[in-house]
Amino acid sequence: MPAQPSRRAAGPTRRRLIAAGAAAATGMLLGAAAPVPGRRAARPQLRGLWAASVNNADWPSKPGLSADVQRNELTGILDMAVRNRLNAVFLQVRPSADTCWPSTVEPWSKYLTGTQGRDPGWDPLGTAVTEAHRRGLQLHAWMNPYRISLDDRLEALVPAHPARRNPDWVVRYGGKLYYNPGVPEARAHVEEAVLDAVRRYPVDGLHFDDYFYPYPVKGQRFDDEEAFAANGDGLELADWRRRNVDLLVSEVYQRIRTVRSGTVFGVSPFGVWRNRSADEAGSATTAGVQTFDDLYADTRSWIRQGWIDYIAPQLYWPIGFKAADYATLVEWWSRQVDGTEVALHIGEAVYRAGDPAQGAAWQDPAELSRHLTLCARYPQVKGNIHYNASAVLRNRIGAFAGLVKDHYQQSAPAV
Repeated sequence: MPAQPSRRAAGPTRRRLIAAGAAAATGMLLGAAAPVPGRRAARPQLRGLWAASVNNADWPSKPGLSADVQRNELTGILDMAVRNRLNAVFLQVRPSADTCWPSTVEPWSKYLTGTQGRDPGWDPLGTAVTEAHRRGLQLHAWMNPYRISLDDRLEALVPAHPARRNPDWVVRYGGKLYYNPGVPEARAHVEEAVLDAVRRYPVDGLHFDDYFYPYPVKGQRFDDEEAFAANGDGLELADWRRRNVDLLVSEVYQRIRTVRSGTVFGVSPFGVWRNRSADEAGSATTAGVQTFDDLYADTRSWIRQGWIDYIAPQLYWPIGFKAADYATLVEWWSRQVDGTEVALHIGEAVYRAGDPAQGAAWQDPAELSRHLTLCARYPQVKGNIHYNASAVLRNRIGAFAGLVKDHYQQSAPAV
């Protein structure tokens, strides 16, 4: 998918089967989360829109635009959300360990000005929160936790960048730079970076996408042996990596409650936790990527432990798709949140509708609308989030307009 490589269908890869008890082992190591005061349930029937800044996918349309043009483009996205009777925008404001607000922790994003660290002359996140609320929209601050750069040149980062000042936190992998989740100081830095936005602004949510450990690259190894030797605590490598991600998620959740209790915290993971062939608790799918095994993100455990307010799995496949059937996965995720306080929002692939490269099912304008019809059968599904703003605006084959006509006939409740 252009500009946002994580949002793609799973391709066939060689599977590694991890013992089914690994998730339970990690949970026992961390311990169950105690009830936290101030928890706020996500609102029902969330109608969300993802707007990506990485590679200027949605906003701003290109780097280096004037502050006025950037502001107008941003408010244009908010106005488009209102016209389509949506009620929440998930704005990517920390795309690659740089920010779209005047952070004291990390530099300004290069996607604003073309030069990392250069002040764009205005406060995009502050403006987004104010303008969204003025329109009756929720504004969720979308963050990528560990990605530092889409290339692997450390020297290309601004000299004051935390990654340049702490190269031992950094791993080169797949032609990109990542913070090493196994370095406690790196995890603490990520937490400070994302919570800076929550402290500064009354954002309705803090939102993580699907990148934790990076998606596997054939023939490459994620080089974290030194951190594992120092901090592994006798765990197997896969269990240790999952514990590292668990710690980030649980600590961010707990800290949000202290910093701004009215802000919800959620994650939009790749849509398959584990295939049933790897774990009897998994879904009846044969996806080539599994978050538990490949991204070391035990999303099912986060629900059970209560470390998130909502989960928004990216179910970017059509109904009836053999490897990962949308209907099968909606049912599976509904069962995972049933009886918990975690709200379920389903991530929808508007960008695939009408794209000839995506297969026959996506050439049917009614496919997206059928998704929401199916979701309505499950009371656990509290809404849908649509990827992405540019695709909604483009409205190929009229698919999104049809969805709005069928399911969003009434204006969404105001925030």
